[in-house]
Amino acid sequence: MSSTTVAEMIVNTLAEQGVRTVWGVVGDALNPITDAIRRDERLDWIGVRHEEAGAFAAGAQAQLTGTLGVCMGTVGPGSIHLLNGLYDAKKSKTPVLAICGQVPLAEYGSDYFQEVDNDLLFRDVACFTHTITSPEHAPMLLGRAVQAALNEPGVAVLTVPGDVGGMALPKGFTAPTIIAAHPPTVPAREALQQAAAMIDAAEKVTLLVGMGARNARDEVLALADRLQSPMVLSLKAKQGLEADNPFQVGQSGLIGNPASTVAFDECDLLLLVGTDFPYREWYPTGKQIVQIDSRPEHIGRRIGVDLGLVGHAKPTLQALTALVDAKTDTTHLADARSRYEHWNARQQSLTEPGFDNSLLGRLRSKGDNPEKLIRPEALAQAIDRHAADDAIFSSDTGMSTVWLSRFITMRGRRELLGSFNLGSMANAMPQALGAQALDRTRQVVGLCGDGGLSMLLGDLLTAGAYDLPVKLFVFDNGRLGMVKLEQEQGGLPEFGTVLHNPDFGAVAAAIGLHGMRVEDPDDLDAAVQTALRHPGPVLVDVVTNPQEISVPGKVTVDQAWGFAISKIRETVLSEGDS
Repeated sequence: MSSTTVAEMIVNTLAEQGVRTVWGVVGDALNPITDAIRRDERLDWIGVRHEEAGAFAAGAQAQLTGTLGVCMGTVGPGSIHLLNGLYDAKKSKTPVLAICGQVPLAEYGSDYFQEVDNDLLFRDVACFTHTITSPEHAPMLLGRAVQAALNEPGVAVLTVPGDVGGMALPKGFTAPTIIAAHPPTVPAREALQQAAAMIDAAEKVTLLVGMGARNARDEVLALADRLQSPMVLSLKAKQGLEADNPFQVGQSGLIGNPASTVAFDECDLLLLVGTDFPYREWYPTGKQIVQIDSRPEHIGRRIGVDLGLVGHAKPTLQALTALVDAKTDTTHLADARSRYEHWNARQQSLTEPGFDNSLLGRLRSKGDNPEKLIRPEALAQAIDRHAADDAIFSSDTGMSTVWLSRFITMRGRRELLGSFNLGSMANAMPQALGAQALDRTRQVVGLCGDGGLSMLLGDLLTAGAYDLPVKLFVFDNGRLGMVKLEQEQGGLPEFGTVLHNPDFGAVAAAIGLHGMRVEDPDDLDAAVQTALRHPGPVLVDVVTNPQEISVPGKVTVDQAWGFAISKIRETVLSEGDS
């Protein structure tokens, strides 16, 4: 009977853990492991064109399944390329194992060709990082790596020197045992009673709800109903909590709206549930704050709290709802909801095909869309209208996320991916690839910025090579749109944001995808329908209005003044250059 190699042990353990896809670029030190994957029918290898894309894809799979995502990078540069995608997994607390190659043991530490100290390099991004230096230690180190990734949850990095993967394990070795346990926790009874007393004493309560409450939909709605509270959702809480929710009033921050601002400003007590919303300037001041979070280190780190409850959302909300008195005054909720519905109706009007030809549209277009280009709101709305109720959406950071937050509804079994904690560019397309590899029959829609897509453009080839039928829509405004907005809000003229893009639809067609380009607003709806019905990978390049702006719920005087000044400067510069 032949002996088991380190590489075979790694692959078998991952397969038994439920891993089905490994992402990376093949190369020297990884050869024993990729060969073991080749020989194991339980695992698929997807070779990307850039390791960063592989790390994003693995992270997307882990977010969707709650199980381990796996990516690989070979010696030196190959492993370094993983970093951005791994940082995204770290920031989103996603279980990802990165297997990294290393120079042979005899050369380890000699500053050999391509040698990088992986344990040092990944120390900040990883909750576990170690190099296997002998077959005897391999099972133990792999077990610790997987255990750490699943239970942190976060990133684990296991480095395998080029000659170690093919080495035989000792006879009778003990295979890794993996235990991933996250039992639900509930705060102490005394803390719950204190929270209930504070809530009962408050006339108006607003909820700020995050992804930590995604699996507690019924409990969140029950508490909101009992308290007659408006509910501000974090972007990640749209999934599972947005649709058919009579209490939600959208998001806060730069992607927010006036209703969320009112919900914050008019409340006496703000109850945070499963959220780590990071933007301090958007929290209200002078309010009592109660925070529920399963991670004690999150409590009070964004805003000072009067009471922290350490516990998971579902059982904590069940216990708290049973303790609080029902509130009968609906004024606070009704006011916030009325403002939200009015704001939302005005936003939706921008998506109507004939808006720019209406009286209001003609007046507005003179300032923000004189060339009658496609409005990005219309593209997002068309996607929302025609996409499946179980579609998975990924969105690039920046303006694509703004339009998703406002016009894509997470109804049915829809799910949402994005770089919402790290805020990286170029995440939407590789995350869509990762999602599609899990289920090729499920619709996966990527909302790509032109800047983000072009940053990892090479991995469009991966979609074609592995026939991953993703539907990618490019908001092609020829700009780094969010940077443009930031400059203008700061009173600066636009600079360095203009992108000289190709016809992305033609590029996609040249590499084997179904490529389309849309420039006329009248062609938009049919193009979206055609793309979503196509059986294979599709990219739709939609030329959108670069002057479209996203106004947050609360605009400061400085922001308004800065925007006005920037427009004057842009005009003067434009006239001076002509």
